[in-house]
Amino acid sequence: MTPVATTLHVPRPTAQRRSTSEPPWVRWLLIGIALVFLTLFLFIPIISVFAQAFAKGFGFYFHTIADPLALSAIKLTLIAAGISVPLNCIFGVCAAWAIAKFDFRGKNILLTLIDLPFSISPVISGLIYVLVFGAQGWLGLYMNADNPKFPWLAQWLNDHDFHIIFAVPGIVLATIFVTFPFVARELIPLMQAQGRTEEEAARVLGASGWQTFWRVTLPNIKWGLIYGVILCNARAMGEFGAVSVVSGHIRGQTNTIPLHVEILYNEYNFTGAFAVASVLAFLALITLALKIWAERKHAELSAASQ
Repeated sequence: MTPVATTLHVPRPTAQRRSTSEPPWVRWLLIGIALVFLTLFLFIPIISVFAQAFAKGFGFYFHTIADPLALSAIKLTLIAAGISVPLNCIFGVCAAWAIAKFDFRGKNILLTLIDLPFSISPVISGLIYVLVFGAQGWLGLYMNADNPKFPWLAQWLNDHDFHIIFAVPGIVLATIFVTFPFVARELIPLMQAQGRTEEEAARVLGASGWQTFWRVTLPNIKWGLIYGVILCNARAMGEFGAVSVVSGHIRGQTNTIPLHVEILYNEYNFTGAFAVASVLAFLALITLALKIWAERKHAELSAASQ
């Protein structure tokens, strides 16, 4: 008796189900809304900035950028970012390492303090430094040359012509305050997700704390660290409110790029204001390009490791 081969026929659905996806018209509608929003609030403003910057020709543009006051503003912006970003990088790594790798009393308080600049207006944060280091502030009274609490400190400050408020140190302090959460907040969830297993294994194998950090922790967080540094630098260069309060608006000395743009605009030098603003926009575009590169590189490495 010859066996009869049987096959199981599975009926094919006549129509593909789309129970977990939206209809095509919904997707295209959402994409269209996003593109319209980006066009109105991102692309058109950026294009208008550069169009207004070159409205009077390249000669006027480069003459405005080469003005000593504009160069001083650009230099001060780079100095403030160049000091605040590395310091915030160190603080962010230390804070994230402590919060993610250790259990201690006051961890939630530390997290709250890290988020403090996000909840305080930049103008208020600048005013805080004026109240602390100003001539009539808490610490300013101890450094006041007219009636100092510590004469030797006032004498040293006067001899070295050192000032905090309405000077570069105050601008750096204000910039540090408004930007220090970015690196920490980028690293904390990343390090918490990675856990403590690799660090504990390194310590069991005899690695010291520094060896564990440089050979285990840092390679695991390097792309998150780069991303946080990029965001921190973007905020540092574009900060206006806090810097405006502590700078004093001294031309050629305490004006950053945003403050110089405001002065030119208030003087009805609109083309010059847009010319200087284009420098800040160009720096922002470079920062955005670095951000996209870091995200793509991190995604490629994550996909390769899986």
